Amino acid sequence: MTTSLSPEDTVTATAALGTLIRGHRLRIGLTQQELADLSTISVRAIRDLEKGKAQRPRADTIRLIADGLRLGPRARTALEDAVRRGHRFGVGTRHLTAERPAPPVPLHPLIERDAEATVLADELRSGAERLITVVGLSGVGKTRLALEAAARLHDAGFPVLWHTAPGAVADCLPACDEQPAALTADCVAFLHGHGRTDDLLPELTGALGDRAVLLVLDGVDTARLDFPRLSRLLRELPGLRLLVTADEPWNVPGERLFLLSPLEAPDPSGGVRPDAPAARFFLSRLRHVRPDIVPDDRVLADIAWVCHRLDGHPLALSAAASWLTVCDLATLRGIVETDPAPLLDHLADGPSGSRLRERVARTLAALPDGHRELIGALCAASEDAFVLEDVVRLTGMPLPHCGRAVRDLLVSGVIRSSTDTGRSAFRVLCVVRALAADALAATTPVR
Repeated sequence: MTTSLSPEDTVTATAALGTLIRGHRLRIGLTQQELADLSTISVRAIRDLEKGKAQRPRADTIRLIADGLRLGPRARTALEDAVRRGHRFGVGTRHLTAERPAPPVPLHPLIERDAEATVLADELRSGAERLITVVGLSGVGKTRLALEAAARLHDAGFPVLWHTAPGAVADCLPACDEQPAALTADCVAFLHGHGRTDDLLPELTGALGDRAVLLVLDGVDTARLDFPRLSRLLRELPGLRLLVTADEPWNVPGERLFLLSPLEAPDPSGGVRPDAPAARFFLSRLRHVRPDIVPDDRVLADIAWVCHRLDGHPLALSAAASWLTVCDLATLRGIVETDPAPLLDHLADGPSGSRLRERVARTLAALPDGHRELIGALCAASEDAFVLEDVVRLTGMPLPHCGRAVRDLLVSGVIRSSTDTGRSAFRVLCVVRALAADALAATTPVR
């Protein structure tokens, strides 16, 4: 929908009336209830006006409020002008109310990702980055990290528009406010190339203006997003920040790629570290399923080996912990060390484990042929860790080509950096190894 108002006038039309009423009320020290008593207008009506929800108040309502606020002629005129601007703006156009839209509520606490959340929130809040894409293997915690970053920006004053892509796992309680949901849908439709630019862009610029706003696209397929439209949206909305979680980067100019690796899980042969991020994460899950297990030295040692074997992958650790309802920790460790594949199905929630298998298989299938062959060769190697020279030896390709291949595999999330050897080494994730035999059966071995 287009309007005759500029973006600045549009924002004023939707917010000025409520801002004026609230400002006058606070200036003379009245509560909403006290203003209601003085004006004979209901508290709910005053609250809706201040939040911008009542877009077409009656003239006598404004007159009574002005009387209750004891406004002079000039202040009354300003209040009436704000009402007229709101009437011209109309009720059909979407806008942000004075009550800032909030992100969904996470179902689980954030564990061991504070540093990553701080970096994301700081870069988006400052405007140092306006487009950040968080990538990593499914189940590594991209959505939970985005929820934390969005919550921190909301606390800093940002309205948050949150979109979960169809088919994505939504491990949170969605917001119920229809107004920001409709505005979010318009933003998503615009970035997917739906509808005419001349129809959607004026409405979005009118609704958002130059406000600092965070738009989160969770679990989207970046290949389906329209970069020219994004460029135009970023030009027209100087306050817009975009946070994307995806399996693959967008690979467009201005994108800040944020690689989310599994939690740190050091090799216990060098000494057990109960404070390691993966161990702390597993302990939090252990308390849910087996609060009777006391984390003594033996238990901590078993946990350290389970975490290391599963590469600190959060969803794999959660699935493994769920099996403690039917086996003891020592048995679980033995299964993980021999064949962890059966443990990837969450015992209490089968679809969760099944989705992990599906998504890992999909990630492997999406790799170029040469990369899949390299993963197959690395899985067949006797050593868990490998270095760049090993990739050169396995592929016979030049060093620059091998460096790019390793980076691609890191971005896809199928390998992770390893510091166990003290060198720049890497490991194929256990969940990948567990599923690689079936997923890579049709590939040709590296020559």
